[in-house]
Amino acid sequence: MLERACTHAAGPYAYENFEIEGRAYYTNNPPAGAFRGFGVTQTCFATETLLNEMAELVGISPWEIRYRNAIRPGGVLPNGQIVGAETGLVETLEAVKPYFDEAIKNGEPVGLACAMKNAGVGVGLPDWGRAKLIVEDDAKVHIYSGASCIGQGLGTVLTQMVVTNAGLSPDDIVYERSNTWIAPDSGDTSGSRQTLITGEACRRACEKLVEALEGRQLRDLIGSEFYGEYLAKTDPLGADVPNPVSHVAYGYATQMCVLDKETGRIKKLVAAHDVGKAVNPLSVEGQIEGGMVMSMGFALTEKYPIDENCKPTAKFGTLGLFKADQIPPEIKAIVVEKPGLDLANGAIGIGEITSIPTAPAIAEAYYQLDGRRRFTLPLDNTPYSKKK
Repeated sequence: MLERACTHAAGPYAYENFEIEGRAYYTNNPPAGAFRGFGVTQTCFATETLLNEMAELVGISPWEIRYRNAIRPGGVLPNGQIVGAETGLVETLEAVKPYFDEAIKNGEPVGLACAMKNAGVGVGLPDWGRAKLIVEDDAKVHIYSGASCIGQGLGTVLTQMVVTNAGLSPDDIVYERSNTWIAPDSGDTSGSRQTLITGEACRRACEKLVEALEGRQLRDLIGSEFYGEYLAKTDPLGADVPNPVSHVAYGYATQMCVLDKETGRIKKLVAAHDVGKAVNPLSVEGQIEGGMVMSMGFALTEKYPIDENCKPTAKFGTLGLFKADQIPPEIKAIVVEKPGLDLANGAIGIGEITSIPTAPAIAEAYYQLDGRRRFTLPLDNTPYSKKK
């Protein structure tokens, strides 16, 4: 968590006069489970709130300060990494600009925030993707990978990878549930890594399958196996190299929140996400919508109180998980495709980043509503705040 917080703390911008020191402390707090963007979510809230303050001080809009300083292809991130041609932060800003301008024109309270998030474990750690394609007795290609599908649609992604790269029909393919019996280990389902890392391994396996298929049919290859693997090679933290590669790729996002002036509730959320190549656009939109709703709870309602002995004092039903009837009437998901990544057919993937810039965008909208900066989460004095 601390590493993610530090490597992403400056955000997706081109300034280099930045220094951060991270320290980990032992506590008796209850251990926490998985959360989209852990570490990055917290630092993004701080950094993006500061950017909004600075924009006001110099007399430009939150959109303008980000557009001027946005990292662009070939630029150097504050962590020293040179970003590739697939970098699409500017495109996400341009995608939300009409919605931002419309809200300003209508005099609506609107907040904006950006984020970046790594794809892959990175920072020099072993990061292997592995996949195996087996033509079985049914004359179909069976996909085996130890990568777990936990709601991100990995089975669909790998199936589409085979369709695209092997020139087969979906009817010719069977995605096998991940297992430890015959499927090769493909690492954790974490770090927003599976679409890119295991997707690239699957693509490499497809190259071997295509070569074997030349002049043949699948029935001629029954019993054949085609294996692909990919190592996402990165530099360790503190590596003594000019421009260390912290992660093989990043996704970028701009999110926007508009409040209803009368009720103070969220009227509209707009999110533009750079995903490289969208393997399944509908699935990507679903990830964006779900991630934003998750972070609305983080921003507005969720709290985990503990007493002086670090013992939880709340029951599950009172933790403030966001409810279905609190979801705003409009969530606009914009999928931005930016070519350039020479891996996994250009797919960077999407997962954690969908929850990262939501909270600061909401906080800025409330500042525009009542003129009060909020620096803690969940945000206080909103219509979503728990009544005492």
